[in-house]
Amino acid sequence: MPATEIKHTQLYIDGNWRDASDGATFPVLNPYDESIIAHVASGSVQDALSAVDAAHRAAAPWAALKPRERSEILRKAFDLFSARLEEFAQLITLENGKARSDAMGEAAYACEFFRWYAEEAVRAEGHLGMAPASGARILVHQKPAGVAVLVTPWNYPAAMGTRKIAPALAAGCPVIIKPAGETPLTMLALMPLLEEAGVPPGVVNVVPSRQSGAVVDAMLHDPRVRAVSFTGSTSVGRKLLRAAADQVLIPAMELGGNAPFIVFEGADIDAAVDGLMVAKMRNLGEACTAANRIYVHDAVQIEFTRKFVAKMAVLKMGNGLDASVDVGPLVNADTRDKVAAFVEDAVAKGAQIELGGIKPEGQGFFYPPTVLSNVPADANCTCDEIFGPVATLQSFTDQADVIERANDTEYGLVAYLYTKDLKRGLQVSEQLEFGMIGLNRGLVSDPAAPFGGVKQSGLGREGGKEGMREFMETQYISTQW
Repeated sequence: MPATEIKHTQLYIDGNWRDASDGATFPVLNPYDESIIAHVASGSVQDALSAVDAAHRAAAPWAALKPRERSEILRKAFDLFSARLEEFAQLITLENGKARSDAMGEAAYACEFFRWYAEEAVRAEGHLGMAPASGARILVHQKPAGVAVLVTPWNYPAAMGTRKIAPALAAGCPVIIKPAGETPLTMLALMPLLEEAGVPPGVVNVVPSRQSGAVVDAMLHDPRVRAVSFTGSTSVGRKLLRAAADQVLIPAMELGGNAPFIVFEGADIDAAVDGLMVAKMRNLGEACTAANRIYVHDAVQIEFTRKFVAKMAVLKMGNGLDASVDVGPLVNADTRDKVAAFVEDAVAKGAQIELGGIKPEGQGFFYPPTVLSNVPADANCTCDEIFGPVATLQSFTDQADVIERANDTEYGLVAYLYTKDLKRGLQVSEQLEFGMIGLNRGLVSDPAAPFGGVKQSGLGREGGKEGMREFMETQYISTQW
């Protein structure tokens, strides 16, 4: 998709396309060749507050719609998106760099949130009861929380937006989206589709900006805003939580991860290798759910390493728009250089390179599929997200020991384990301090499931029935008759 086919680069506020109030723009780069794809309007604090104005005006009429009316709009958005998966996948690759297969997978995943929440929009159920002591009737129902600010990352330009937009709209809340500066084009391209589906002006607004901190802070301190949903690093999440506390906003925080991937003796090694290929290499490892610390039982380590290296070695690196390419570039130079630094640090501390490990020359933010074995526990990559195509293997012999090592992190988003013994798998799952477990599966993300972590991996859940509740307030009415 050449840059001339990109139609929307302005702010989208109250159903209108407009330039930033101060005329500012910023470039969006193609990670494949570092060329400028487009210049996008960079919203100011004034623009952000204009978006809050629009959302506030739209809030009452949108909340007043019958749930079925909101449901039908979301269902039409699903149908329209389904017909344009290829178009969105191409744009995702253009600004993010990911391979076409990953981009198509993201587009389908992003689309499904509209269908799931079209179905959930009509199921915001309450309950009726009688107070045992007073005999008063207890009526409990759910109400839209109000205007919500959504802050999304660059690794899933479509899915991280729809995973927030769809439940918010289903709940009856208008939103302002601040997409990542690296990848704003996909979210802007979604707006005509939502218009066509019947979303009224002001219900969804998009404010890209290079003044992210000031813009988001201004919105979070506006008393008309009642909820904030953020996906990104734990360090930024802490800052947003502090800002949200000033107005006591409802926070939904999907933060960092440091996922362990455990392969027990007696596991189906071929299945475990295939699972790791998904858990590690899906989205090029640029995912908070990516397997970050890989623990393989000593009894199967040699076989597992051999088979895994063989799978990684045949991956083709290149332009993600080429359907034959498995591995595109990373999103930017900083991400690539951080990945390279992790490898250099691990090798300096004793890790062995089984595959890759050398940053290629030339244009593009590429790093090759890399496998490290005998990674020491003090390597930097064991305590921070790698966010790249680097698999770090360690060995273990004792179940209690590997559980302790897996839990030895401030993060608690997702863990993976492979074993043929279901009893053992469930027992270990319960002992792992993570919000999600992939038991004999390398993929846990699903629109119908509650996505989220514990400890410093976040607050709240996205997806499932729980996702819509993040945008709703419980009201209790006491009466008697």
